[in-house]
Amino acid sequence: MSAPTHLRPLPPGPSSPRARARAATRATTGAGTRLHWWALALPALAFGLLLLLLAGSGEAHAATGEVSGLVQVAEQVLRAVG
Repeated sequence: MSAPTHLRPLPPGPSSPRARARAATRATTGAGTRLHWWALALPALAFGLLLLLLAGSGEAHAATGEVSGLVQVAEQVLRAVG
């Protein structure tokens, strides 16, 4: 048995030709769009971390027990933040 759906009616559109032209211009220029800060920060952070991982991969210290530069940087960042 299907559930009943209740659709909201659409708001009335602009009635005058001038108002319709303004609405169309606003929609095509993207004046109402905003970019959140994390939309740039997160990809930049991910790129930086991946670059650090690739740059330090030639100096693997798993067998010697030494801490890599990436781990040291991460520890310093965590100390600064926390």
